[in-house]
Amino acid sequence: MRTLLATLFMSGLLLSGAATGADLAPDVTAKIDAAVTQALADSGTPGASIAVVRDGTIAYVHAYGQARREPAVAATPAQRFAIGSVSKQFTAAAVMLLVEDGALSLDDTVGKFIPNLTDGDRITIRQVLSHTAGYRDFWPQDYVPAMMEKPITADGIFDRWARVPLDFQPGEAWQYSNTGFTIAARIVEKASGQPFFTFLSNRVLKPLGLDAADIDKGPLGPNDAAGYTRYALGQPRPAPKEAPGWLVGAAQLALTPRDLARWDIALMGRKLLKPESWRAMETSVRLNNGQDARYGLGLTVTSDGAARLLRHGGEVSGFLAENRVWPDLGMAIVVLVNSDYGDPAGIAQKIGALLPLATQPSAEETATARAFLEGLAHGHADAAHLTANGAAYFSPAALADYAATLGPLGAVTDLKPMTRRLRGGFTEEIYQAHYASRSVRIVARADAGRYEQFLVYVD
Repeated sequence: MRTLLATLFMSGLLLSGAATGADLAPDVTAKIDAAVTQALADSGTPGASIAVVRDGTIAYVHAYGQARREPAVAATPAQRFAIGSVSKQFTAAAVMLLVEDGALSLDDTVGKFIPNLTDGDRITIRQVLSHTAGYRDFWPQDYVPAMMEKPITADGIFDRWARVPLDFQPGEAWQYSNTGFTIAARIVEKASGQPFFTFLSNRVLKPLGLDAADIDKGPLGPNDAAGYTRYALGQPRPAPKEAPGWLVGAAQLALTPRDLARWDIALMGRKLLKPESWRAMETSVRLNNGQDARYGLGLTVTSDGAARLLRHGGEVSGFLAENRVWPDLGMAIVVLVNSDYGDPAGIAQKIGALLPLATQPSAEETATARAFLEGLAHGHADAAHLTANGAAYFSPAALADYAATLGPLGAVTDLKPMTRRLRGGFTEEIYQAHYASRSVRIVARADAGRYEQFLVYVD
C-alpha cells in the first residue's frame, strides 16, 4: 500500500450516512469523525467508510464524503467498497474449510492439483498462502498496467508467472505474491468441484451473512462506491477497471465496513472454522532459517506493543482498505476509501489512538471479584462463581496457601479495575488490589460470570 503526499483540500467535504455508536462516547465519535474528515481533506480522497468493533460487537459505523462524484452521491455505510487484498484471508478460509472436509492438506503440494507449475512437486499450499513459495508477483505495480485491461485466465497467469523460474527457493524468503492466491483459488476449484466464488459464497460469505460483490466480474454498480485515481496531485479521476480474471482469489471482494467487521467478529469468536483452522491462519510461518515471516495464511501477524494484532491492507484500482483486528481484545478497525492514493492505514492509526485497547471491568464484575478475593483470604472459594476447571484448581492446598499469604495483609482497601478484554473465549479481567502494606495484581478469566481462573501475582 502506498503512502503518498496529499495536499489538496476537497471542497464541500461533509459527514454523511447513518451512524451507530451506542458503545462509544459522543466525544470519542466526534474525534473520530474529525480525524477521518481531515484525512480526506488532506488527501483529496472523495469518500471513506469505517467500522469499529469493541468487546466483540460493532460499536460504530460511519461514512464520510462522496461515494461517487459525477453525479454527486453521498457515502453511506450501506455502500460496498472494494477491499483489495483483504480478500486474501477469505481465500485462506476457503482453503481451511477444504482441509476440514478432508479434501486437501496445507502440506499438499500445489502440483497435486495444478500441473506444470515450477517446482509444483515440492511447493506446498501453505507456502503459497504465506507468500513463501517463490512465485513471482503478477501485480507489483500501484496502477493498472495495460495488460490488466485485457481479460486473462488463471492458466494465463500461471504460464507467465508460475511456470517460469522462481524468485527464490521455497521457504527461503518472504515476498508478497498475488500469483500465489490465484493458485490457491484454482486449488479450491479443483478440490471442491465448484467455481471459486461459488464455493466462497456458499461456504464462507452466506453462512456469515455477508453481502459481498465479486468485482472480478466488473465494477461496482450505482448503489455502491466508485473508485478514483489521480496523476501526481491532480483532481480525482474515475479509475480504470481491471479486466476479468486478474482478481480471482487475490483481491476479488467488495464489502460494506459493517460486513467486514462481522468477518472480524467471526475471527475473534472462532465462528465458521474450527479453532485449529483459525490458529493455522493466525500462526506466523517461519522461513527455512528459522526467521519469523510475520505472516500467517492471508494475514499479517504482528503486535502493536500491547496486544497481538492481525491486519491486512488492500489495493485495487480506485480503492484502498485497511483491516486491523486485536483478537484477544475483541477489537477491530475497518477503514475503506474510494481512491487509490488515500491513506486508510493512517486513518486506522488515528482511530486506534482515540480508543483504549481494552475496557475496564464493570462495577458489578469488580464487586464480584472483591468478594471472591476476600473469601480467598479466609481459605474459601465460592463454588457458585467457579467453572469446573476453576473449582478443580482451588484444591485444599491452594486454598491454604491463599489464606496463609492473603489473610495477614488484612482488609482490601481498594480494588482497582484495570483491563477487561477477550481471551480464548473468556472475559479476562485484570485488577490491582490494594492493602495497607502492599498491592497485588489479579488476573481473572470468566465464562458467564464464573471464574475459569482467579490468580494473584506480585504487583
